[in-house]
Amino acid sequence: MAPPNLQTSSGPINTADSNEEYARVNWDALGFGVIPTDFMYVMKCSKEGDFLHGNLTPYGNIELSPSAGVLNYGQGLFEGLKAYRKEDGGIQLFRVDQNALRMKMGAERLCMPSPSVDQFIHAVKQTVLANKRWVPPPGKGALYLRPMLLGTGAVLGLAPAPEYTFLIFAAPVGNYHKDRAALNLYVEDKLHRAIPGGTGGVKSITNYSPVFLAQSHAKAKGFSDVIFLDSVNGKYVEETSACNIFIVKDNVLSTPAIQGTILPGITRNSVIELVTSFGYQVEERLIPVEDLLEADEAFCTGTAMIVNPIGSITYQGKRVEYRRGQEALAQKLYEAVVGIQTGLVEDNKGWTLQLN
Repeated sequence: MAPPNLQTSSGPINTADSNEEYARVNWDALGFGVIPTDFMYVMKCSKEGDFLHGNLTPYGNIELSPSAGVLNYGQGLFEGLKAYRKEDGGIQLFRVDQNALRMKMGAERLCMPSPSVDQFIHAVKQTVLANKRWVPPPGKGALYLRPMLLGTGAVLGLAPAPEYTFLIFAAPVGNYHKDRAALNLYVEDKLHRAIPGGTGGVKSITNYSPVFLAQSHAKAKGFSDVIFLDSVNGKYVEETSACNIFIVKDNVLSTPAIQGTILPGITRNSVIELVTSFGYQVEERLIPVEDLLEADEAFCTGTAMIVNPIGSITYQGKRVEYRRGQEALAQKLYEAVVGIQTGLVEDNKGWTLQLN
């Protein structure tokens, strides 16, 4: 299970109970869902204090006051990242420092204390090593990690919570979309995901349930997901329910500019840095929906899906299909990113962190 130097709230983890290299999971049938693992990481602090000492604890339910800030006022953030097992058996993380920095940015927006970058990385490493047997074999998936920062202190009046909990749990996952099928997206022009000056640019927990209505309507019509437009003009592409979007026209790759309503995705940033090696120019700009309709290719990026092609979009009754397949840029970028994440491609950018 976990190396003997890891600490839980009750002392060192005893690894003598299990010699299993892998948990008993059908790795070939792995999807994207909750599979309880062995341990989670918990660290607390007060509003005026700092996060100091965290511990591993057996995975399980947590206890909250009914008046916890996160339950009453949505004061909470989360991150998502993955640990991969390499061909030599080693385990590595991908750009974990960027998740830590993004959480700090979100915590400032929501008036929350946050772990330091070093504390965040240490906690992630501890969680992975404690759940090492749940990291899928090479090529079978990844161990998904969900760090959360929650206002868990009791509060009744509208104010920041008096106590905060940093928690990480993990689950083995496969592809977010089965077999990485090309997405069939609907452009939503009535409901909006984010507004200028709001929290669309941070991973606030309050950003996600508001997309459910538009998403459920789209899925009821047979679409994979929705693309949201800006809330001011109603004509510029922003992002889907939970991932960034790119379009390709000739040799130019374009993605909506980060202006406070779009999440600065870590996979998004990685794609922007990698794509010039394929001979493409990159533009971060306002993208009118007309440019989306006229693109040669389109794809989405995110931690869960990595890089996933868009097969078609439908806007006001007009359906447009895009280039996809082995020669598409989306496939080349997917292979490049996954290659670095899994150790099959040399990491020349210092993005990966080896755990053993």
